[in-house]
Amino acid sequence: MSAGDSSRKTLEMESFHTRFSAWTPCSNKALNRQLFQERVALISHWFDLWTNKQRQEFLFTILLRCTKSQLRFVHDRFSERMQVAKVDFSTVLPRFISLYILSFLSPKDLCAAAQVSWPWKFLTEQDCIWMPKCIKLGWFLPYTPTDHEYGAWKHHYIACVCNLDWLTPREAAAVYGTLNEPKADDEELQERHREKCLRKIIWGEIALRKKELFRVRPPWVSGTRCSRLFKSRCQPRLPQTVRDRVGLHEALEKQLVLASLEALPKRSNVFGRHSYPSLSKKNWRGILKNDDSPSRAFQTHFILISSRIPAYEMVVDSVRAGVISVVYEHSGMTLESLLYLTDKALGGQKAHSMGIFSDGDSREINLLQGYKIGIKNLLRPDVRDFWEKLGSFVAPEEEGGHVDLFVPLGASEAGIEVLSQLSQLTGTLFTAPAGIATGSYQHILSDWLGQQQDRAPPSIYLSESKLQAWCSLADFLEDTLKAVRKQFRPLSRELQKNVSGRIIGQFMFDTMSMTNILNNQEIAQALADGLAELSKENPERNVLEDNPQDTKPSLGKNDPNFEVLVQLERKLQRDWAAKRTRVAGELLQSERKYVQMLEIVRDVYVAPLKAALSSNRAILSAANLQIIFSDILQVLSLNRQFLDNLRDRLQEWGPAHCVGEIFLKFGSQLNTYTNFFNNYPVVLKTIEKCREMIPAFRAFLKRHDKTIVTKMLSLPELLLYPSRRFDEYVHLLYALRLHTPAEHVDRGDLTTAIDQMKTYKGYIDQMNQHFNMKDQLSDIQRIIWGCPILSEVNRYLIRVQDVAQLHCCDEEISFYLRLYEHTRDLGLFLFNDALLVASRSTSHTPFERTSKSTYQFIASVALHRLLVEDIPDSKYIKNAFILQGPKHEWICATEAEDDKFLWLSVLLNTIKSTMEK
Repeated sequence: MSAGDSSRKTLEMESFHTRFSAWTPCSNKALNRQLFQERVALISHWFDLWTNKQRQEFLFTILLRCTKSQLRFVHDRFSERMQVAKVDFSTVLPRFISLYILSFLSPKDLCAAAQVSWPWKFLTEQDCIWMPKCIKLGWFLPYTPTDHEYGAWKHHYIACVCNLDWLTPREAAAVYGTLNEPKADDEELQERHREKCLRKIIWGEIALRKKELFRVRPPWVSGTRCSRLFKSRCQPRLPQTVRDRVGLHEALEKQLVLASLEALPKRSNVFGRHSYPSLSKKNWRGILKNDDSPSRAFQTHFILISSRIPAYEMVVDSVRAGVISVVYEHSGMTLESLLYLTDKALGGQKAHSMGIFSDGDSREINLLQGYKIGIKNLLRPDVRDFWEKLGSFVAPEEEGGHVDLFVPLGASEAGIEVLSQLSQLTGTLFTAPAGIATGSYQHILSDWLGQQQDRAPPSIYLSESKLQAWCSLADFLEDTLKAVRKQFRPLSRELQKNVSGRIIGQFMFDTMSMTNILNNQEIAQALADGLAELSKENPERNVLEDNPQDTKPSLGKNDPNFEVLVQLERKLQRDWAAKRTRVAGELLQSERKYVQMLEIVRDVYVAPLKAALSSNRAILSAANLQIIFSDILQVLSLNRQFLDNLRDRLQEWGPAHCVGEIFLKFGSQLNTYTNFFNNYPVVLKTIEKCREMIPAFRAFLKRHDKTIVTKMLSLPELLLYPSRRFDEYVHLLYALRLHTPAEHVDRGDLTTAIDQMKTYKGYIDQMNQHFNMKDQLSDIQRIIWGCPILSEVNRYLIRVQDVAQLHCCDEEISFYLRLYEHTRDLGLFLFNDALLVASRSTSHTPFERTSKSTYQFIASVALHRLLVEDIPDSKYIKNAFILQGPKHEWICATEAEDDKFLWLSVLLNTIKSTMEK
């Protein structure tokens, strides 16, 4: 054998030895093990950075490469970890077999088994197990359970057992006498006769009670007709001028819709919840006129809470015990509906004080969707009628009654005028915050205009510690609570909104534990006193004082009233000067905080990303950095310059100094903000795209988002700050002008700056509203199968109502004798220009308390072509009405009477608004 052959064989043997050892010689096992562990760690690091889809693809690829023995090893590992051989029989066996097994248990054992787990509780409370046990003892259920109700027979068994007399034979003989004592024939006949008489009396009382209930049940007022009779008898005659201007068909449809609205019944009194929509002012005031009775020793406090408030569940949970609270929907409500909810909650009694916790600014109250109440529309007939009726629920001002509006109306002339007009209309004192504090609803905790009671209005209705926690975190918790509502809504579908809100609010407070921090008032007061003493010792601090000179003309010294007039004038000057100084200080302080929040974006996000890009370890490309951060950095530069101008002006502040010109200069450069807001959707999409596709950027955001440095905020939340700042600018400018005399030089510039900021704020609000409506319409289109395209200009959702569709068996007989059949469930989606009808199906998952609803598109009807007819309540049907379009007709019924009233009230108001356009 030659030397070449021997070397070739040596190489073949070495390659054979290194084939299955990760390219490491088998002889060096330590090095082989080290390299194997390094590769496993590298793959694990990659696995942590991958998305869920990438991880699934990796696992699928690995499992395809495994042999049968390796797959068997994986199966054995899962079996050991999950304990498949020791599963719960109730989750594996068919349900009827599990029920048969549990039917052999005694009632006591069934109650114990119900505490094992949720599946066992669901099975052990089934009626098929408890019904034989009750019937065997002669205990019959007094009503028929509904289709989705379970546990009724168990509750009936427990109730019957609790009413039994558990006595020994000796105790029973002592109480009831000898049980086996024979009775005479006449005694037995008398006892039977007595039982028969008692039975007849009970039956008579039950029959009389049913007749009384049927007689006093409020029927709908007659006058409504079915669709066929309505078409034949209620067609109005059109004037000749209408026929000449428009087509006969369009005019006839419009007249039919208006006639259908007028044909609906009217409310006769405030407690007639079976009808709507109008009620005279005399009836509202006369009903509660004689409500003042000496027996009512306590004072009733009532508060209305709008669902538009961010994290409103925390406000609901902050309501004090004994205070009546009502949570109402901001969208899908009318003024009449809000009065109805108030009347129902108060139950006919007058409130000593009433609070309205809604959205708004220093000029108007955003009470409901489409009802921004200010000085321009306050005297409109429907708005004026609403406030007069609402004032009738509150005690008059002579008795200490007052209405507290949690809107900073006391910070502008227009807001003060609104409060004055409301007080004159209702005869009740209206109060509102006069605070100048900026931030997340911090004005609520400041001084109140027109406050006459001993304590501040917020402390009357709400817990102060919880309210402070909400004011600090309201804006940041709104996104979190949206997810909580989405998960909690199926569980609380049958609960009232204020009850579910209180549950969610308590959950949030228990999770945050902020109340314990805010309750340390003694420590906070001590720190405040210490800082005050330190500030007094600081010689360089800027003291803003007014020292008016005593300049009295010699001619008026002999006048006795001259001294009083001079002192009064000085006091007024000191008051407006001090308040104006306070507003200017708040403006500087809030601007400093705002710039600090923008600097967080620069220091925490922009600087590290640019440093990584320059060091050839780029996390984001230069193009993506330019798209995401270029606009916000320009905004930061603009506001730093604005802050420097404010700081220079306020260093030597006096009553004669001006800030209006600084705002005018700032307003001339707002095109920087325009670019930011126009590119904001692109910025968000770029952030999400980079987060999804670049693992390094995803890890970078995970390290920096919601940390102490970023004030527990994420990057998209920090980018929302510029949109909130303009609300504060307008609020502070109004407060500054309020405390600026008419002859002051700065008043004209302030008025111009207010108009400039209001115009830009309106642009921002319109853009945000457009984005919100677009997202809302896309969500509705996604959940409805076969839904047409809903995206149209100025279209928005008002209300969603679930109803049952009925079918009339015989339409030729009278309304009160008609029988109806439930065919399917419907979902009614009311928009501002159309009504969308969809079929609704509900699916129930075993062993889960929630249900899932799906919708299928049926039809869409324009509101100006929709006829609404009422169906009076009868023995066979309740809460029903008819919706008739050009091609289809739906007989609908709501589950509750309140739902029908609120739905028809909103529907008719929307139709009238559409017809007026």
